[in-house]
Amino acid sequence: MARKNLFEMTPDTAEPEAAAPVRTTLGRPLLGLDRPLRPASPVGAISQSLDGISAKAQRAEEIEKRLAEGQAIIELDPSLVDASFVVDRLGVDAEDQSGLVDQIREHGQQVPILVRPHPERAGRFQVAYGHRRLAAIKEIGGTVKAVVRDLTDEQLIVSQGQENNARTDLSFIERCYFAAKLETKGFGRETIMSSLGVDKAALSRMIALVRRVPSPLIEAIGPAPSFGRQRWAEIADMVEDRAKRMRALKHVEDADFLAVRSDARFQIIFDLLKISKDKPRVTAWTAPDGTSPAKIKETDTALSIAFDKRSGAQFGAFVERKLLTLFEEFRKETGD
Repeated sequence: MARKNLFEMTPDTAEPEAAAPVRTTLGRPLLGLDRPLRPASPVGAISQSLDGISAKAQRAEEIEKRLAEGQAIIELDPSLVDASFVVDRLGVDAEDQSGLVDQIREHGQQVPILVRPHPERAGRFQVAYGHRRLAAIKEIGGTVKAVVRDLTDEQLIVSQGQENNARTDLSFIERCYFAAKLETKGFGRETIMSSLGVDKAALSRMIALVRRVPSPLIEAIGPAPSFGRQRWAEIADMVEDRAKRMRALKHVEDADFLAVRSDARFQIIFDLLKISKDKPRVTAWTAPDGTSPAKIKETDTALSIAFDKRSGAQFGAFVERKLLTLFEEFRKETGD
């Protein structure tokens, strides 16, 4: 559904020819119309016409009708609004969010957020889109402008994805990660395709790529807005190597790594994975008699001892027989 339809306002209806019965109270707290419509003084009571009271009540009913149809913008207490049940962002850059806060503080909230009545918590709402604007309003203070619509889970995630597509608001990896999470939650591919505006083949590639990269690595790197499909595919290829994957996962725990911006984190991991394996250490073990019956070879993942058949065959057989004894001695020394 196009966003422009959310904000179309129908013309005010004409006043009725006959006045409706006077209402002294209006139970519409969302609109701030829950106070009694009573005159302040006897003079005020005389001057206030029945037609005026009727028109005000009818106008309130019309607004409530538009709210039910999702066509009116209201103001909500931000503390009553919860996040979507599927988060689409891999973190928000603090500098970018600060810029949004400054913009809204100076010019006001120009674009409303879209929410639905919370399906599980009465009196609360759930965001379809506008999470950053909501966070900014919470920081600034005041109410948040919102369109309220009754949305199913499928309608919510489609609205959420299409709004982000229209605003070019999500990076490539965020779109892929969002798609994978939706599939994990049981949404069909047709719904996910509609949400992200991609075809079946593109969606398959997006989900397949995410499946190849460990989730902790994706989440630690973050949105990395400057990097697209090709570079992420290269990372996916490189982490197929178990040693490289473990090296990357260990590196993302470093405090210095987490302190830099997302694009820099991506580049650090990319460069780390591109480094060729260190050459294995090969050392000849020399016996007291000057012979070298064995060679020690160490790589990132293994340490091996090779015995020379010509000068160390008997020594090798001896070590093999003593392996159990050596292992027991090792356990006694290390306490394992």
